Amino acid sequence: MANYDLIVIGAGPGGYVCAIRAAQLGLKTAVVEGRDSLGGTCLNVGCIPSKALLHATEQLHEAEHNFAKMGLKAKAPTVDWTQMLAYKDDVIGQNTKGIEFLFKKNKVDWIKGWASIPGAGQVKVGDEVHGAKAIVIASGSEPSSLPGVEIDEKTIVTSTGALALPRIPKSMVVIGGGVIGLELGSVYKRLGADVTVIEYLDGITPGLDGEIAKNFERILKKQGLNILTGAAVQSVEQKGGKATVRYKARKDESEHHIDTEVVLVATGRRAYTGGLGLEAAGVELTQRGQVKIDRHYATSVKGIYAIGDVVEGPMLAHKAEDEGMAVAEIIAGQAGHVNYGVIPAVVYTHPEVASVGETEESLKAAGRAYKVGKFSFMGNGRAKANFAAEGFVKILADKATDRILGAHIIGPMAGDLIHEICVAMEFGAAAEDLARTCHAHPTYSEAVREAALACNSGAIHA
Repeated sequence: MANYDLIVIGAGPGGYVCAIRAAQLGLKTAVVEGRDSLGGTCLNVGCIPSKALLHATEQLHEAEHNFAKMGLKAKAPTVDWTQMLAYKDDVIGQNTKGIEFLFKKNKVDWIKGWASIPGAGQVKVGDEVHGAKAIVIASGSEPSSLPGVEIDEKTIVTSTGALALPRIPKSMVVIGGGVIGLELGSVYKRLGADVTVIEYLDGITPGLDGEIAKNFERILKKQGLNILTGAAVQSVEQKGGKATVRYKARKDESEHHIDTEVVLVATGRRAYTGGLGLEAAGVELTQRGQVKIDRHYATSVKGIYAIGDVVEGPMLAHKAEDEGMAVAEIIAGQAGHVNYGVIPAVVYTHPEVASVGETEESLKAAGRAYKVGKFSFMGNGRAKANFAAEGFVKILADKATDRILGAHIIGPMAGDLIHEICVAMEFGAAAEDLARTCHAHPTYSEAVREAALACNSGAIHA
């Protein structure tokens, strides 16, 4: 048993960042984590391994389709799936070991095991109860499924199983047209699988700016993904190592089915609080099973806080990280803060899709007058040279003040380009401020400047 200023439950992006920040601020800190490695879902079975497979298959696509155009003559590469998975696992190992190093560097203790909270100021791990002046719940989330669909992580899989299939399937049905389903669906499409995405709503990526979402769906279909929208999955039956997905078309209630080798259930995630004993400890939950907090991340029990996927808000690693830093600063007596109006979201397909702030739909719903500046990557020299000219940048600004309200990008490096707009929004910049900032040539970022110019006097290269 040991006593700490702070014990963090969960070593995902929110938890480990919170612990490191708290230690930097002078708090004696420990993290409870039951996995064999640090980093939570993100580093072990989420963000990092999926990006490794996305990168590998994007390189495969380049070799198959663009090398010859540039005068690079070679035989088409073959895929060694075992080696590709080993590369993915090596990337995971490098990142998780990196967090272990950061814990040692910052004198953060790793208490190995699964935590429960007997009461305020107490965290039980195994047979030991540790004391803490403050506790932060950062236990993250787990995949959610559909009623009656049994996950076996072999034929019917979540994202976890999809990252470690023993072989590349000839066919895959993805249930859910959100970020996870589209990213992993595009991986297996590039590897040669026949991929069908089934989405209940009338369009993919709900919550994205509508114009971006429509163009994104068009591009993915052009790449060979079969996308069925407005379709309600009724059942998934498994037999002989294969599966049959039955669904209804919502527009006419007609019934259909698809036979496939693998079904990826990508219908979102839910807060994970299993085994923590929160209700017995008096910690209040929302109707959706998330931990209820106030604006300082405090729960209904004094001294217990919560952050990340286990509380309301977008389930994004960087949102959890920001909350982790903020709550550490609050516990240390400082004024931690997160600007929820400037949290970017990225889909790491090819092309990437990134957004921040308001959409056209949200501005119309609020009755706010706005203007739009758009610029196509077809007008960007670097994008054309790199076979990456599909997509555009879209900036939304207040009609009267020109202040940037939101931005949406579909195109090359969108996940990186969005951040200059995030910084501009954080400082309350106008579209003209961005337009008057010199951008290096030739870069993809020039498309951002051109979109800012288009908000007012007009883009130069359009």
